[in-house]
Amino acid sequence: MNEEIVVNGVTYNKKQSAPTGCRAVVVIDRGWIFAGDVSRANGRITLTRAIHVFRWESIGFDGMLSAPLSDKVKLKQLENAVEIPEGSEIFCVPVCDTWGLK
Repeated sequence: MNEEIVVNGVTYNKKQSAPTGCRAVVVIDRGWIFAGDVSRANGRITLTRAIHVFRWESIGFDGMLSAPLSDKVKLKQLENAVEIPEGSEIFCVPVCDTWGLK
């Protein structure tokens, strides 16, 4: 399998597993950010294996996505699933199945 691709003369290398399942980082209104295995039903978004993305510093949103276990990212594993009203979702970014898990 090729680990790099060239687009318009710029070479990009694979950094982490591509999204394969239903795990995503979900940004909701009022600045809350969670990650988890996403299911949608009855106007609700349910995240299992949920993580609260508490904060990150000096690496930006894209840095947090690509290096969730960096010492610059603070994640809080949640014991229970998180349920979010569908209308609260701002956007969702698919991530690899083990994103943010230790």
